[in-house]
Amino acid sequence: MTILFISMSGVRIVSQSLKELGITLPGFVERGEVISSLPSLAGLTLAACTPGDVEFRYREVDDITQHGLETDVDLVALSTFTAMAYDCYALADRYRSVGTPVVIGGLHATLMPQEAKAHSDAVCVGEGEPVWPRIVDDARQRRLKPFYRASTRYRYDLSTAPVPRYELLDISRYNRLTVQTSRGCPLDCEFCAASKVLGRYRIKPVKQVMQEIDRIARLWDHPFLELADDNTFVNKAWAKAFLKEMAKRDIPWFTEADVSVADDPELIELLAKSGCRQVLIGFESIFSESLDNLDRSNWKWKRRDQYRRAIDSLQSHGISVNGCFILGLDGDTPDSFEKIRDFILETNLLESQVTVLTPFPNTRLYHRLKQEGRLFEETFWDRCTLFDLNFYPKQMSPAELEEGMMFLFRELYNQQIYARRRRHYVDIQKRLHTAA
Repeated sequence: MTILFISMSGVRIVSQSLKELGITLPGFVERGEVISSLPSLAGLTLAACTPGDVEFRYREVDDITQHGLETDVDLVALSTFTAMAYDCYALADRYRSVGTPVVIGGLHATLMPQEAKAHSDAVCVGEGEPVWPRIVDDARQRRLKPFYRASTRYRYDLSTAPVPRYELLDISRYNRLTVQTSRGCPLDCEFCAASKVLGRYRIKPVKQVMQEIDRIARLWDHPFLELADDNTFVNKAWAKAFLKEMAKRDIPWFTEADVSVADDPELIELLAKSGCRQVLIGFESIFSESLDNLDRSNWKWKRRDQYRRAIDSLQSHGISVNGCFILGLDGDTPDSFEKIRDFILETNLLESQVTVLTPFPNTRLYHRLKQEGRLFEETFWDRCTLFDLNFYPKQMSPAELEEGMMFLFRELYNQQIYARRRRHYVDIQKRLHTAA
């Protein structure tokens, strides 16, 4: 039996003016290149769950017109996120037209299983590891069921997860590889699709995570890692044990966390010694009105006054902060954009990521905006790029929001500011080296 796994990769921005601006902005281009070059951890993990007598082929496709059908396979497994859903469906239809069974999984298929079923023989709903062996066996017997659903009551135990098959990759094509240490996030923000799909927060044992990292190190002479987590350091005791292990290895890495990562001086010290180069933090907004009720417990609203201290604490230890801000939240006005720019520049954030609020399908945000009559249309999946607007903002016009985003892009990602951030980071590193 031969299985072809295809990961839909890359993101194509719809807005023509933003595309034209983006190619001139070094900071925007660089981050886009990083994101587009990440391999599919889902595919590599499912490969490790596949019986040894099955051939597993791994592919990444960002342009379906350039993909020649591989008709000598017994099953095609497609994984997609929302922005690439339409391309995924088109490719699935092509394979089914020549008689090849197709199963679709991933975040979007889990959010919209009935939609995905219209273009596939089977849909994997939820986490893949618990149901993948059944899918493979049923495909072998030519008896695929319409839906395979992982239990929502008993979430998958990450301590049983296999080491992903990184050896399937041509590692020379990538600037970083991904490792997952946890799933889910306890904050449960209104806009977050991952929280809806992944459920309660779970974490892998440190020993198991290090086995995966050591596997990469054996395959790659100079690895760079990105932790594929929504919020890595929720469990501070686990975090300290993990960082102590990372300090034993000369491996640079990047991850995502919430602002509480800066609460513990010992954790920051360990983070600096562990090889961490950057932490991405979802600040979301600097305005109380915009943060209010963004997550169920209003945790981020309560933390707003700690943003500056957290940025300074981390960056003074040589750990750059990539601050993420969402434009178009209900508290935002046309006056918000200059204030966001000023905050980013005043705090010397070494990196910043500015995106537009995006109502992903079946999230609480999507249903609220739909009920309020604020969606442009009910299905707009190709505009779920985090940069294309697909709803009516509350306190400004769509044109004002788009113009404000363009303003911030020009102000934050231009060559002068980009060079200044680089110099600032180098200066920090020099001071730390001299002090040592």
